[in-house]
Amino acid sequence: MFKKILIANRGEVALRVIRTCREMGIKTVAVYSSADRDSLHVRFADEAVCIGPASSAESYLHIPRIMAAVEITNADAIHPGYGFLAENADFAEVCKEYGIKFIGPTPEQMRKMGDKVTAKETMIKAGVPVVPGSDGLLKDAKHGLEVAKKIGYPVILKATAGGGGKGMRIVWEEEEFEKNFDMCQTEAKASFGNDGVYCEKFVEEPHHIEFQIAGDQYGKVIHLSERDCSIQRRHQKLIEESPSPFMDPDLREKMGVAAVKAGEAIDYEGLGTVEFLVDKNKDFYFMEMNTRIQVEHPVTEEVIDHDLVKEQIKIAAGEPITGEVYLPHGHAMECRINAEDPYNDFRPHPGNITSFHSSKGHGVRVDTHVYTGYTISPYYDSMIAKLICRAQTREECIKKMERALEEFIIEGVKTTVPLHKQIMKDERFRSGNFDTSFLNDFEFKESD
Repeated sequence: MFKKILIANRGEVALRVIRTCREMGIKTVAVYSSADRDSLHVRFADEAVCIGPASSAESYLHIPRIMAAVEITNADAIHPGYGFLAENADFAEVCKEYGIKFIGPTPEQMRKMGDKVTAKETMIKAGVPVVPGSDGLLKDAKHGLEVAKKIGYPVILKATAGGGGKGMRIVWEEEEFEKNFDMCQTEAKASFGNDGVYCEKFVEEPHHIEFQIAGDQYGKVIHLSERDCSIQRRHQKLIEESPSPFMDPDLREKMGVAAVKAGEAIDYEGLGTVEFLVDKNKDFYFMEMNTRIQVEHPVTEEVIDHDLVKEQIKIAAGEPITGEVYLPHGHAMECRINAEDPYNDFRPHPGNITSFHSSKGHGVRVDTHVYTGYTISPYYDSMIAKLICRAQTREECIKKMERALEEFIIEGVKTTVPLHKQIMKDERFRSGNFDTSFLNDFEFKESD
């Protein structure tokens, strides 16, 4: 087992990893930018190293500075968290060259799934259902028009290196194609430095359902049930839950088998998430694979009673997976609480938190790095807390979440708490009768 792990991340995920390491008797190293000097992950780690100014490019994304921190602290492993360098194959390669264990998949596995076109080709070979679309990248707009005509409108254009909803355009009719193709390429180049674009059939009324998988160093891959991530805005998840209200035992078994096949196809090592689109007829299609732990991993932890970060570390240390299939017991739900104004197009709202009181009680969990007096920086992601509730049934879970949201007090910045309260009362949400378009015609009502 590792003696000391450096966490190449910040905020709540860094704190999350520190907690598990402490329970496992593993020393931790926090790295931080000058803007995060007062963050809790810096305070609770055994050691802390400043790696640069507030800019991510000069700190959390600066590989030489992170590796220098590894060297001066004698860490023997790196946990990348999520975001930043978590899915950067070059970073994993550098760790390998330095003889430092990267807690995650190998660089080769990451590259196979990091490029969406390569990932799709891999899934087709593995027998995992994929959305009909272009055979690789589009050469130009003319090529795209030919593909779109063949598979039928609407279609969706996607950046091959995309993520977080960037580099995506839905095209409803032929006349709109060229303009959207150009916009998609431009955004892809600006966001990812890669203007490669491919085209797929746009699945209408889709449900976004993902399967948590784990693979060890000996070829064994298992799944740990599903999460429903259909409540989202601009392809950014807001609420996740397990089990999915749309799921049935037969569909869960079929999708679970497909998720395991996806992992086996690349001899996957570590924790990962296989994401699917499921249409109204319960036909499902591979969308992408995230080769890291997800923001929403606590939802799965609550319904299978298993520490996923601990599992990550054990796998990286060479321990075999002992379980087979983990099915959800009870119901869990997570609301992402962001420093954003949901009634003003989700505009980021950095600033100083003048009052912070998180919810408590049976079946309530809050993962956060925030406290009264903490300053939400404009330099990083706007998520400030994850509120997770667990109960025996979905109905009870929603009631518990309503109570927990009422108790959650954050003053000084605008947050998404009021929106989550409103969603919990929405009849479509409560009935489970929703898909990824839920917020498209949602009536945002700011409370008095």
